Amino acid sequence: MSRVKHLGSRRELENYRDLLFVLVQKDIKVRYKSKILGYLWSIASPLAFACVYFFAFRIVMRVDVANYPLMLISGIFPWQWFANSVGSSPRLFLGNAPLIKKVKFPRIIIPLSMILNHMIHFILSLPVILLFVFIYGGAPTLSWIIGIPILLAVHLMMVYGISLVLSSLNLFLRDIERLVDVVMRFVFYFTPIIYPIELIPERFQAFIPLNPVAPLIISWRELFLFGTFNLAYTAISFAYALAFLALGYFVYRKLSWRFAEVV
Repeated sequence: MSRVKHLGSRRELENYRDLLFVLVQKDIKVRYKSKILGYLWSIASPLAFACVYFFAFRIVMRVDVANYPLMLISGIFPWQWFANSVGSSPRLFLGNAPLIKKVKFPRIIIPLSMILNHMIHFILSLPVILLFVFIYGGAPTLSWIIGIPILLAVHLMMVYGISLVLSSLNLFLRDIERLVDVVMRFVFYFTPIIYPIELIPERFQAFIPLNPVAPLIISWRELFLFGTFNLAYTAISFAYALAFLALGYFVYRKLSWRFAEVV
């Protein structure tokens, strides 16, 4: 009996894995469908933002920051993964209402498929970052081999937890979607993305870890910019990721039984 139960559980997990793969594949196809330039369009948006900020801060305002284009690229690309995932989270369960009503499966897979899609998009953008590293006289270091997989995992956990919270709550509080748009604008400018942490007054630098996104973006930037793995900031990001993941799972478990009623 236990063997049959074990085989049934294993088959169920395999079915969920296959469903996750299909959902990720579907999202990727939708993203690039009928787009001739495909991959180029996927990196055009962060590059365009980088050009705008470079012109505004480096050319117009004359902000003296070494290797400023590389600094922008190394912060904007990780931020795009975070912002795109969090920004689209509130609409996830609403957008998949027919699937939720008709098919029995763990709804928790839906946010995960979306985040994996954005993670793949970010991984595909790494050659662009590498190109800028070479342009500015740098090169990949051994820290990349260790740092990139760890930061990918931490980043994935953090956005997954936040997405579970937002996508679940938005079914019952539809204003969450608009609130997220406003909050994300504040988070962007309070995170060292378009400016280095050295420009933050020293009396405020102790407050940097209070922004959950800041340690993560700084870790990515230092890895790409200097080839160093910031263990302290990565540890802080990991702690935030665990907290968000636990909170997200808690909120999802408390509300998921009512999803089919409200979508």
